[in-house]
Amino acid sequence: MSDAKASGSGPLELLVVILKGQEFGIRTHAIREIRGWTPVTPMPRAPAEMLGISNLRGTAIPIIDLSVKLGMPAVEVTERSAIVVAEINGAIVGLLVDGVSGMMSVPADALQPVPAATSVYARYADGIIPTETALICFLNLSQLFEGNGEDYMAAAA
Repeated sequence: MSDAKASGSGPLELLVVILKGQEFGIRTHAIREIRGWTPVTPMPRAPAEMLGISNLRGTAIPIIDLSVKLGMPAVEVTERSAIVVAEINGAIVGLLVDGVSGMMSVPADALQPVPAATSVYARYADGIIPTETALICFLNLSQLFEGNGEDYMAAAA
């Protein structure tokens, strides 16, 4: 569970991204930058969700299809696609998403538990944030990528 929810402290600051028409929230403190799509260099023997590597100001970073990582169909790259560069478990990675909806700040107590029937998301989400137009799945990137950083970095090396 997130620190903010556990302590009932200040608002949750998130970046809302779109994957297959569904909204997902990512903590802003993990975000380094948001970039447009640029082609990547594929890497042999990389995990299925790793599209390849990209040059970020002279440093090779792994680019991960966040849809595939979540068990959804791959992102179809369009002019609205974006790469969210984030620090996850000490590693810098790029997350390919269908698009970015925007930033939002919500009270920590607005976070609701993930329904038990959605067990896949329960492992990787800190909760659900209801809005007037949608339910936003609040991802826990540290949990989602637990143990993968070394795999991605080894493939990128």
